[in-house]
Amino acid sequence: MKEELQESYKNQMRKGMLEFCTLLIIEKDKAYASKIITQLKMADLLVVEGTLYPLLSRLKSQGLLEYSWEESRSGPPRKYYELTNEGKKTLENLKKIWKELIQSINSLIK
Repeated sequence: MKEELQESYKNQMRKGMLEFCTLLIIEKDKAYASKIITQLKMADLLVVEGTLYPLLSRLKSQGLLEYSWEESRSGPPRKYYELTNEGKKTLENLKKIWKELIQSINSLIK
């Protein structure tokens, strides 16, 4: 497979999982956008601010996230995101879906 095509497939799969991965990060502890981006990059799920901010806004409008402003030691206040109760329920459902999907794909790989 050509390297460009392989990279394209990889990027499409990442985009499809970005919402799930973002919720997983926020589940562990409330987080601000640049921390979320750093954690996604550390997991090799490259993302830029221009992708994350609309996603966070959409998750908030769906009632899955809420935010609060907190002072920062190194600059202006930061917007920290947390899961709402609905966000926690949704994430638990996504985890179940993910496990089922992994099993389905693994059965096709074998």
